[in-house]
Amino acid sequence: LNAQRNNAQYVNPFIGTGGHGHTYPGATTPFGMVQLSPDTRIDGSWDGCSGYHYSDSILYGFSHTHLSGTGVSDYGDIMLMPTLGAPKYLSNEYASTFDHQNEKASAGYYSVKINNGVSADFTTTTRVGMHRYLFPKGNTSNLLLDMTHRDECTEALIEIISPTKVRGYRRSKAWANNQYIAFVMEFSQPIMSYAVWDKGEIKTTGNKFTNTDARINFVFNTNETSALLVKVALSPVSPEGAERNMDAELPHWDFDKVKLEAEAAWNKELSKIEISTSNQDQLTIFYTALYHCFTNPNNATDVDGQYRGMDQKIHNAEGYTHYSVFSLWDTFRALHPLYTLIDRKRTNDFIQSFLSMYQQGGRLPVWELASNETDCMIGYHSVSVITDAAIKGIDNFDMKLALAGMIKSANWNHLGLPAYNAHGVITIDDDHESVSKTLEYAYDDWCISQFAGQVGDMDAVETFTKRSLFYRNAFDPSTGFMRPKKNGGWLSPFQPNEVNNHYTEANSWQYSFFVPHDLNGHIQLLGGPEAYEQKLDELFTTTTETSGREQVDITGLIGQYAHGNEPSHHMAYLYNYVGKSNKTQRMIRKILSELYHAAPDGLSGNEDCGQMSAWYVLSSLGIYQVCPGKPEFVIGSPLFEKSIIRYENGRQLQITANNNDEKNVYIQSAVLNDTPLSSLAISYDDLLGGGELHFEMTDIPSADAFESVIPTSVEGKPFVISPAIEGGNKSFEASVTVVLTGCRGCKTYYTLDGSEPTTNSIQYDGAFQLFKTITIRAINIDDAGNKSYSSSATFYKVPNDWSIEIAAKYLPMYSAGGDGALLDGIRGNENWRKGDWQGYPKQDFEAVIDLKRMTAVSEVGAGFLQDTRAWIIFPTKVIFEFSSDGKNWKPLATIDNTIEAADYTIQTKDFSKVIKKQKARYIKVKAQNFGKLPEWHQGCPFDGYAYVFVDELWVK
Repeated sequence: LNAQRNNAQYVNPFIGTGGHGHTYPGATTPFGMVQLSPDTRIDGSWDGCSGYHYSDSILYGFSHTHLSGTGVSDYGDIMLMPTLGAPKYLSNEYASTFDHQNEKASAGYYSVKINNGVSADFTTTTRVGMHRYLFPKGNTSNLLLDMTHRDECTEALIEIISPTKVRGYRRSKAWANNQYIAFVMEFSQPIMSYAVWDKGEIKTTGNKFTNTDARINFVFNTNETSALLVKVALSPVSPEGAERNMDAELPHWDFDKVKLEAEAAWNKELSKIEISTSNQDQLTIFYTALYHCFTNPNNATDVDGQYRGMDQKIHNAEGYTHYSVFSLWDTFRALHPLYTLIDRKRTNDFIQSFLSMYQQGGRLPVWELASNETDCMIGYHSVSVITDAAIKGIDNFDMKLALAGMIKSANWNHLGLPAYNAHGVITIDDDHESVSKTLEYAYDDWCISQFAGQVGDMDAVETFTKRSLFYRNAFDPSTGFMRPKKNGGWLSPFQPNEVNNHYTEANSWQYSFFVPHDLNGHIQLLGGPEAYEQKLDELFTTTTETSGREQVDITGLIGQYAHGNEPSHHMAYLYNYVGKSNKTQRMIRKILSELYHAAPDGLSGNEDCGQMSAWYVLSSLGIYQVCPGKPEFVIGSPLFEKSIIRYENGRQLQITANNNDEKNVYIQSAVLNDTPLSSLAISYDDLLGGGELHFEMTDIPSADAFESVIPTSVEGKPFVISPAIEGGNKSFEASVTVVLTGCRGCKTYYTLDGSEPTTNSIQYDGAFQLFKTITIRAINIDDAGNKSYSSSATFYKVPNDWSIEIAAKYLPMYSAGGDGALLDGIRGNENWRKGDWQGYPKQDFEAVIDLKRMTAVSEVGAGFLQDTRAWIIFPTKVIFEFSSDGKNWKPLATIDNTIEAADYTIQTKDFSKVIKKQKARYIKVKAQNFGKLPEWHQGCPFDGYAYVFVDELWVK
């Protein structure tokens, strides 16, 4: 790749370790199996996901696997901690303080002088971590191996092979439910003695230990040679595999050689893009961002080609390298498009990995980690990565197998997909995060339609083209937002800035522009280019305040644009599609300059396995792919005077920006290889062809000098939007008025018996009333006879005239529809995120039911829910009292909870009791909140308190 500049010198691995970046500062190689890094947190707290946070001053040790920028905690395997003096086995005993002034980190290297007196530094090969410890003389020098570190250890082996070699494995459970990692560990000098902790008992004999709480302390004589070197090879296959990895990659003990080779490996990758700028902070930010793009996915293949599959069996990767850690909900947006430019070979290996996962696990990966499907996040975005690669000519894989995997994944029986396929939209009644799932499934389905066209399966093209337009059933024309539907109609009240369980880590503002595959259709839904522009303006200028639940992912706010989380990442580029590229250019520069910094808190949100950094890399070059799957990059505003992208085919693209500085953010003209650009879109093939892309920059946001980028659009049969059935809450007392919404040029037909409507059904001609429990189904039919999917709603007549007065205060987003929801006879199930439960934080629940008349009562009851991970815990007890006047109360029943708070099963429980008939008019129900979360709960560090979730109350 030509003469290499030392770009590794600009990498600062501490960027992202503060704030909410969730990165780690330790040593690794590009896409390496080993991430050898310090651990300052042993819990699964939000800002401890990588094991390290810059605000900490306590060090627990150094482990060999870490995640970069995720929002869930895992890894931290095979942890070693150097100590002095008497052996210590518990984390609060062997931990030591440290100071950041005694830390150093660079690409492939990390060092720290611990306040216990030991100095340590680390480097790695792809599969082997190398440690160098310098112990002060005159002390007992220890090295502790703690197999219980961080995750729950479910199976373990430590086997002492010789005085200088130990091997074993660890199986653990955390985010990945069944993670296996094997290791072999070699020491540069013999062990003098060792002792193993086993459930509090210290053992000093034996050479094979299988206890899952094993912590083994090795003692070394460092008085003559104060430095102790340690090599640790990993394998996802077996200890024998780890030994082969060690033999192949690190047969020697030359630490400095390994460090230089790691740096050289980084320079090889970092030289793929070379930027020129006099701004040293920009050099640091850019090359650290590019560094983060190369830290994962991670090599999960032993040197002999073996790897552990999704079926937990051992397979051989023939002709490719198998990878793990695919944060696809994040990375399909910018990271994988970046790889298609500078890492085509590895992109093909990623896809081969996907297909192996499909063959072994039954579907394509969603969020794969350590050969486990976590099912974290939504969509099936591996189809985006595959389609985008194939349409760019990266297609050295079985295309028919890939299409079969796509179709199977898109028809999986989970996460709202059955309702999506059957009704053309996901509603609140079907599943939580219904709006986000509908939108992301629609985009993924467009990707499948594009890929099916390449394979030649025209039936699949037609099916998935139609499905790609399902997003339109989530669009509310009266507000211009993507809005949740409940019981056939739009959820009300509705606030676009409310963060709730109908969107994924976001609100309606942050999802209403996610239609990358049909921008033309979305623009028309909003009323045309001018209305679309105004909506974008409002997005970036409205208040930054959000309502609803606290969502730690929503950061980096400009108006309601949230750069700290992925759904917003393409939005600043959308002005390009309505002829307002100057607004894109201004906003891109604002984000680049204000939301990235050369400091530990230099990221505005989670790194998310490279996505946050990939956005910076592409945007600072002046290009971005708004719609992966359409091989076209749009232009933003280049940050640097000169950039060079070096491709694997030997070509290179030079990007120059004349008169470029912090004021001159607007593009006056653009020329690609002597041809002026009339559109701010460049095909992938033109970029890959190389040459020079030249910009003239100015500080004048003049009338747009370029035609609008041709929007993406979906071509196919006309799509008719489904009607909304508006009638308020599901339940009513005497009657309910129902209104159906049609569409322009359509007629609406409905039934009142739950059957599928046809043109022979009742034609809607105005609002009507219901007086009993009824299920309505309705369709729209356009003038050409094209039908929509049917909408359905069931309205329940309340079986009594009781009323309720609630003394406690539920959160608006957990209202279940209001006070009456507790008496409507409609029960919530285990999926509380759909909104059928009332939630009460930090308080006891108390309510009084008025039966309206003296009534003989034979049973009382109340339903509650527990999801401990979500802070929802059963009440400790439920008390029922009765009264004839609502003032004087007598005990009726007390029911104690019998389910432990530590039971993480999501479950419901009825607290009910049959009683000897007792006449009463009023029934009081009191549920005692569990209170402050215990120390073992992940919410404890946040001073968290439990919620009471209740639905329903009944009296017989």
